[in-house]
Amino acid sequence: MAIKQGIEKAESSEQEEIRVPLVDKEDGYGGEDQSKESSKGHQWMVYLSTFVSVCGSFEFGSCAGYSSPTQSAIREDLSLSLAEYSLFGSILTFGAMIGAITSGPIADFIGRKGAMRISSAFCVAGWLAIYFAKGVVPLDIGRLATGYGMGVFSYVVPVFIAEISPKNLRGALTTINQLMICTGVSVAFIIGTVLSWRTLALTGLIPCAVLLLGLFIIPESPRWLAKMGRQKEFEAALRRLRGKDADISHEATEIHDYIETLQQLPKAKLLDLFQRRYLRSVIIGVGLMVFQQFGGINGICFYVSSIFESAGFPSSTGTIIYAVLQVVITALGATLIDKAGRKPLLLVSASGLVLGCILAGTSFYLKYHEIALKASPILAVTGILVYIGSFSAGMGAVPWVVMSEIFPINVKGVAGSLATLTNWFGAWAVSYTFNFLMSWSSYGTFAIYAAINALAILFVIKVVPETKGRTLEQIQAAINS
Repeated sequence: MAIKQGIEKAESSEQEEIRVPLVDKEDGYGGEDQSKESSKGHQWMVYLSTFVSVCGSFEFGSCAGYSSPTQSAIREDLSLSLAEYSLFGSILTFGAMIGAITSGPIADFIGRKGAMRISSAFCVAGWLAIYFAKGVVPLDIGRLATGYGMGVFSYVVPVFIAEISPKNLRGALTTINQLMICTGVSVAFIIGTVLSWRTLALTGLIPCAVLLLGLFIIPESPRWLAKMGRQKEFEAALRRLRGKDADISHEATEIHDYIETLQQLPKAKLLDLFQRRYLRSVIIGVGLMVFQQFGGINGICFYVSSIFESAGFPSSTGTIIYAVLQVVITALGATLIDKAGRKPLLLVSASGLVLGCILAGTSFYLKYHEIALKASPILAVTGILVYIGSFSAGMGAVPWVVMSEIFPINVKGVAGSLATLTNWFGAWAVSYTFNFLMSWSSYGTFAIYAAINALAILFVIKVVPETKGRTLEQIQAAINS
């Protein structure tokens, strides 16, 4: 899902500015031989650090997937109106917007591990508030708190992974972040069919507990320590990650040199983005986020169970199929992005989204007019599965990848923040309005989403460049010339 596959918001941060040139250099951190040597027996700390951090990604998915399987039970137990439950479902993304805005400064001030601790604390508090809730107010407060934690995780986890990983492992490890978000959503969908909504809230505490314990074992990001001038801790952390026998002098020098260069660049402001030389990059980055979210993904993801129920298909069966398909297609898409290219994946994905919306909309139209009632549930399930499969294949992750590639380094932080905030706002708007739109017209809702996804196809064809196989400098020079 998008958020998930927000996911990749780290690419848009100021800290991305610290690491991109470092991780893209041909010699990695000391040459091919050194990379192979240090990776033979000393990968375990990088793997352990990644495992601990992606517990935050799993938590992200658990937060996002909670509202779908619990809608009927929560509304019945707490006597919530449709408007009250829509607020509960959508307030998560409002909290995530706040988390997204504050995550960069927090991770910069207290470190990546500190930011993950704060995020976990908010999630724990939020889940407990939901578990003990007797009315709508504590329910919404808990959901808002988990949303804040989710917003911070969406930034700090991929940043941390990218900053600790050697060149030969970074791509695969970054993919785990995306995969764990989808897995968290899918697990919430599946176990939510058999657990009560209060018990499901308690399961959200498990990844937080593993993360908090693991943070006592793993090192802090060496790049953050270097930026803060903590030289001894920087060298100790880098040596733990690369192995006690590895020669870290070349990588350490590279990190220090680039941080010094970065600190000499002028600090970009929001209004600078509307200069002619940056405007096309902003249109591409923000435009992709608008189409990613307003194509309906978070409305469908948050309320997939009720969609299946409305169409007359068993919600538990449909939700489980949805959850498994999402994980499989996301994993497949991650292997194709550097082979097929960004633009073809976006076009295929958006076309599939249009088809999925048409199928689902047709199903609800037939049901409303009592035509071919036996075919209606099959059409609905097929449409939703085509939709989520298509989204997972391209529109979920590719906009974040393109965004990380198109912004020049001196504006990447502020431009990425603008695009990310746009994404979270879209997620909130769609998740809040979805139930109201479905009450207005179920088939009309999917017709609107189909039209938006059709416009996305035109936008990709006319505006979005292909960035596969080109250096960041080549991409940015071509766009901003």
